[in-house]
Amino acid sequence: MAKVGIVMGSDSDFPIMKKAAEMLEKFGIDYEMTVISAHRMPDVFFDYAAGAKEKGFKVIIAGAGGAAHLPGMCAAIFPLPVIGVPIKSAALSGMDSLYSIVQMPSGIPVATVAIDGGANAGILAAKILATSDDNLLKKLEEYKEELKGSVMVKKAKMEELGLKYEK
Repeated sequence: MAKVGIVMGSDSDFPIMKKAAEMLEKFGIDYEMTVISAHRMPDVFFDYAAGAKEKGFKVIIAGAGGAAHLPGMCAAIFPLPVIGVPIKSAALSGMDSLYSIVQMPSGIPVATVAIDGGANAGILAAKILATSDDNLLKKLEEYKEELKGSVMVKKAKMEELGLKYEK
């Protein structure tokens, strides 16, 4: 059963939202991904958000550009956490999406990641689920060590090239 719903307002958002799916896969988390426009198909959207809890979703990751109403509307209907991913737009470089998602009214929070931050949305969903899953928490701790290791390798390569910073 999918624990995370990934929804986006357009198929053009897929390259960013795919990064969320890839992180969920890395941690072994089941998800379901779909495209639903809150503006162009409000009836389908409402059914999706209203039925997400019954489908077993514990978190929804919603990506949207432009007016970016999808994450906020998910949060208005779905009683569990919603993570908003602002998608970079041509007109305002994603700032419009960011402001639309992050400026929710009191009582309807949306956790918001950076513009085009699909990977971080997947990691945040994993962290939310890990609050009640010790195996998932262990995977997240191992991932954090992988990140540290990758930085240490880069640091060693820089030092080999004589690019060591010292005061």
